Amino acid sequence: MDQRTTELQVFVRVAESGSFSEAARVLRKTPSTISKLVSRMETRLGVRLFERSTRRLALTLEGTELHERGRNLLAELDAVERDIGAGGSTARGTVRVNASVAFGRLVLLPILPVFWDAHPEITLDLSFTDEVVDLYLDRTDVAFRVGGLVDSSLVGQRLGAARRLIVASPDYIARHGEPMSANDLLRHNCLGFNFRRAAPVWPMREGSRIVDRKVAGSLLANEGEIVRSMCLAGVGLARLADFHVRDDVGAGRLVEVLSDAVPHDEEEIGVLHTGGARPPRRVSAFLDFVIPRLRRKLGG
Repeated sequence: MDQRTTELQVFVRVAESGSFSEAARVLRKTPSTISKLVSRMETRLGVRLFERSTRRLALTLEGTELHERGRNLLAELDAVERDIGAGGSTARGTVRVNASVAFGRLVLLPILPVFWDAHPEITLDLSFTDEVVDLYLDRTDVAFRVGGLVDSSLVGQRLGAARRLIVASPDYIARHGEPMSANDLLRHNCLGFNFRRAAPVWPMREGSRIVDRKVAGSLLANEGEIVRSMCLAGVGLARLADFHVRDDVGAGRLVEVLSDAVPHDEEEIGVLHTGGARPPRRVSAFLDFVIPRLRRKLGG
């Protein structure tokens, strides 16, 4: 009898728990049985899947690849059985979704009530953070990314783009004056971000050239909502996506500045998902619903 599915289930559980004994507890097997099944896989494949020490287990490169692909394969198998068992008529289950705070709150959330009208048996597990998450480590099914898609191991689709604006509150402008050129940024408090991918520069048009103007300020934050709230409070200038500050600008709470000096400054917005070209039905139902609606919103 082919035991590869059982071995793969055991391997994935060990990889995610980091322990033979913990995997044995969850699977109700002995640690020695778990160890033998993993060793049998390593012998058959001819590679080591774990680096073992007295203190911890660590996946090798081959183990990491097997974990990613094996987890997707098991999820697809579960989805097939659920779909067939349900007569193939209803998408159900939990979809774990990640998005940046502003994108999630302002762009994604407004369309979800209609999604649940169409798919009442799907639960959305939402996490909003401006940090870039690892979909496999965080057990995330779908991630919306502002700033481009770079993870080639996942399936990605472009949704559109967001123009970035430099904004300030009327109170800040009244106290410090409105910046009229890129050079004026040197005397203004420019609020920024502390992501590893963030750089303390704002692209500006100077004559026929686009240059990255170095900026500095009294705030570095890990999410756009913090920067926006401090900008609204009159602390400084902020460079944020148009969907993030559109309502504030329209209501006069924030004012766009340096519009003539800012080039065609856009961020790509896309969606990544696990599951390869055939994700579980619950995931594909979510993607099929949200992607066309988000593209209409974002001009994609």
